[in-house]
Amino acid sequence: MNITYFGHSCLFVESGGKKVIIDPFLSGNPASGVSPNEIEADAVLLTHAHDDHFGDSIEIAKRNDCPIVAVFELAMHCVRLGARAHAMNIGGAYDFDGFRVKYTQAFHGSSLREGDTYHYAGQPAGILLTMDGKTIYHAGDTSLFGDMKLIGEMNDIALAALPIGDNFTMGPEDAVHAARWLRAKRVVPLHYDTFPVIRQDTGKFAAMLGEHDIACFPLKSKETISI
Repeated sequence: MNITYFGHSCLFVESGGKKVIIDPFLSGNPASGVSPNEIEADAVLLTHAHDDHFGDSIEIAKRNDCPIVAVFELAMHCVRLGARAHAMNIGGAYDFDGFRVKYTQAFHGSSLREGDTYHYAGQPAGILLTMDGKTIYHAGDTSLFGDMKLIGEMNDIALAALPIGDNFTMGPEDAVHAARWLRAKRVVPLHYDTFPVIRQDTGKFAAMLGEHDIACFPLKSKETISI
């Protein structure tokens, strides 16, 4: 399984000939260094509807004729915008062709912006993505919550992608607790440095994880790791 980081909270995951992209905030994020026109994907997976996660979902899905996978309310919004969508909800799992998706809870918000107005877009979520027998956990935007222990007990998580930016999500200290509770072998930090209010020291975060023998991969945009 190859995992490529495209900045902020966007991961591109490829294994067994299948390609999925999670939270593709690309054209609106100058740090991504990637155009949505460059993305070839079999599915777009969304954790929630905020602009810095919903991003270029519609354009990528239409160009690749692939579904957007999201919680029900957000999926129906994608359909209204002309994209194909597969609606799911918290706790549900589905076996697609070549990969499995399960949605977990997350503690955050989820709304769609139309002009100066924001509309409810269903619950925010985390994603357990399994490809070729390996499972990664994308926590989405969330605080630390106790059921991460249960997620770790029920799943063999090869890699956890966790927000560390603080202010809107967990900060580094809470993310270390999350990694331990998830029993994650590796961690990729997400949702940091994109805006001044979420700047973080990834070296310090990596050192904190290292105290618990957890490997940290603070990737730069377009960098890939294989697991």
